[in-house]
Order: sequence, then C-alpha cells, then structure tokens
Amino acid sequence: MVVVPASAEPSTSAAAEGDVIANLWAWNWRSVAAECTDVLGPAGYGAVWVAPPAESFAHPEGAWWDIYQPYSYELNGRFGSQDDFAAMADACNAAGVKVYTDAVINHTAAQPGTSYGGTQLTDKYAPPMYERADYNVDVCSRTISNWNDTWEVQNCELLGLPDLKTGDADVRASIAGYLNSQIALGVSGFRVDAAKHIPAGDLEAIVGQLDATADGSAPFVFHEVFPGATPQPDEYYGSGRVLDFTYADQLKAAFQGDIASLADFGPGLLPAENSVSFVTNHDTERDGRHLTYRDGDTAVLANVFQLGWNHSTPTVYAGFEFEGRDDSPPADADGFVTDTDCASGWYCLNRDPRITGMVAWHNAVGDAEVTDAQSPQGNVLGFGRGANGFVAINNGTEAVSAEFTTAVPDGTYCNVLDDCGTEVTVTGGRVSIELPAKSAVAFHVG
Repeated sequence: MVVVPASAEPSTSAAAEGDVIANLWAWNWRSVAAECTDVLGPAGYGAVWVAPPAESFAHPEGAWWDIYQPYSYELNGRFGSQDDFAAMADACNAAGVKVYTDAVINHTAAQPGTSYGGTQLTDKYAPPMYERADYNVDVCSRTISNWNDTWEVQNCELLGLPDLKTGDADVRASIAGYLNSQIALGVSGFRVDAAKHIPAGDLEAIVGQLDATADGSAPFVFHEVFPGATPQPDEYYGSGRVLDFTYADQLKAAFQGDIASLADFGPGLLPAENSVSFVTNHDTERDGRHLTYRDGDTAVLANVFQLGWNHSTPTVYAGFEFEGRDDSPPADADGFVTDTDCASGWYCLNRDPRITGMVAWHNAVGDAEVTDAQSPQGNVLGFGRGANGFVAINNGTEAVSAEFTTAVPDGTYCNVLDDCGTEVTVTGGRVSIELPAKSAVAFHVG
C-alpha cells in the first residue's frame, strides 16, 4: 500500500505478476493446503512447489532423502494419501496458487525394504511399475565415477540408484503417465530432479507427452541441472527452464561480502527467460553451498534482493530445521511427516513480513526494468524498477542514513516490509532513508 498522488510445447513463461514460487519443501499435504489458503494466496504467491508425492522407500531412521527413492508411482507417500494430495491441489488452486511437484523420474529406489504405502522391494530393478529391461543396468551397472563423460553421467547409476532407460518408448510412457496422473488432480508443473542424468532429447519426448493443465496451458517445467562439466544447462531449454545455481552462488558471495557488487548483477547468470532463481534449496543448505536459515537476516535480505531484482522467476524456500545432514523432518513414529508448526522445528520464511511484503512489491512493479542501481556506501544497495518502485538494503551491522536517486514520482510512500509502519518521502527524484542494521525498505506506486 502507498500514500501518493494505482499439451504441446512446455510452458517456460511466467507473468511478472503472481509468478513467485513458494518452495514448501517436505511439508505434508494438509499443511500445504492450509498455507495456500491462509498465507500464499492472500500474499500473492503464484505457485507452490512441493516435495515428491510418489510412494517411496521408508528409511528406518526417517532420513529426508528417502522421498527421492520411488517404490511406485502411486500417490500415497510420506506426506499423505492420494486423497490428501488431491485436496491440497484443490485448495491451492482455489486460492489462486498453482501446484508444482518434484518429479523423480531419472531413477527409482536403490534401497530394499518397505515403503510408506506398504510396498515391499527386494530387487531394486523390479519395482511394481518396471522390470530389469527398463533400466540401463545392462550397459552400465556401476555408480558414476567420471563426471566429465556425458554418456556415463546419463547411463550409469547416480549414487547406486537404478537408472531408467528413458530412451525407451514404454519407459517414457510410464513416466508421462505418472506426471499426467498429477495433472489430472490439479498439478500445473514439475521440477525435474536430477535432470542432467537424463538425455535432453529424452526429456523433450517425455514433456511432449504431458497433458494440458486445468487452465488449458502447458505444464510449467523446470530442471535441476547441477553444475559440472557436462551436460550444460542450455541443452535442456527445449523442455523447460533450468534452476540457476550461479544466481544463488553470487548472492551468497555478495551477502557474505559487500552487496555493493550487486549494482551490476547479471553477468554469468543463465538467461532470464530460461531460468528459475533461488537463494537456497534442500541440498545446498545442507552442503554449505548457499545461504541458509542459520544466516538469519542476511539470508532474508538476499531473498528481498531476489524478489526485487528483475531477472528470472523467483523462489522462496521454507523447510525444516536440522542438525545432521540426513535428519528427518518432524514426523510421527511411522515416519509420516506431521503438520508444519512454524514455531517449532520449521523455518517458514514464506511467512516473514519482509518476504510477503516483497512478494506484493514484486507483483506491483511488474516487468519494469531495473534502474537507478546505486551503492552510497559499502554494504548498502538501492535500486528501482523504473518509476514503479524502489528498494534499499543495508546488509551492514550498523544503522545507515542514506540518500538515493529514484524515478518514483514525488510523494510520501509507506514501507511495505514493515506493514506500512514507516514512511519515506520522495522529493525531486531523491529519497532519504533510515536503514537499521540488516534491514531493508521497499515502496511502490499504486
């Protein structure tokens, strides 16, 4: 608010208004449904990205990664039943929030045992939906060792996980059927896990078999292509966008150094139209590559910047707190994830008023280009989005009083990051802003 004187090709486009993705990783379906209704929809998020819904291996100690080891393509898993999943999709769609799921389609489970749905597996090459001939085991039965060899990266086994023969028509049809079963329940897109281990042409063929979503559009598809020698992200633009690890790398470097360097942010990033940005995710927060909830206000401010800068489709990550790398999300005695409690065991960044304020700001400024990027002193950055809005960030440990140039029209505006608790005044294309340590101010027209 302000006080002033207003099935076909995969979908890779996202409107500037309402395109922010909340990554509610490892939340159960009841909690996602409630969050869409109570928080995400009212705050203006465009989509929610959730963890893999398939029936998976049930790790005896509840390690989080068991959900990335599918036992079947049934939608009865660690986060709830198929009915729970369908109810979640209905609730989110009713709130104006599209649903994107993690698609684990490169492999199936390596671990023998019992699933959350009760399925038992004794031979990793014989889950209910496949047989040995559907895997690449007869051409490569070992774990990947040479990460510079594309053939090996895409035919051998990632961490011992049985690698599907995605060039086979029946395997492609099975994968597409699994994804289409979710579209039928109201899903609008997918983040493809371990996409670099699937030949780009195979992914194009699979995505080409996906049904249209409920609104008639093609699914929004984006891929995890972890950085390395081969393959390269641009090989996957034919079937969707690609998550930009370099974006998060550069934000960590700047926010742990001097954010003045972000005044010319952009070189080295994937093209905006082909990418999805993030500050952290469930893997990189555990291996130390990117900022995490443990970085406190520094990580929040990095997300403020991401939502303010005009580049690719942004994501906001909200997961659970952990001590050990393999720790389970909060769960019951059987390993089923319990309802999200943002006051205990979970870090709900998506609810932070600074983030919901920036989601509204992001939607309000639309697709206006970045202008007036400036750093009046070290670790302080300001920039505008044309005449539509302006944001100033103090990443330093002491309060700052700074003056900025802005194209926003003269007038008095409220700071949307503190629910309009403070105001700033633009006069003659200049604005003076008081910035406490580790804080930001954002205002917009209309």
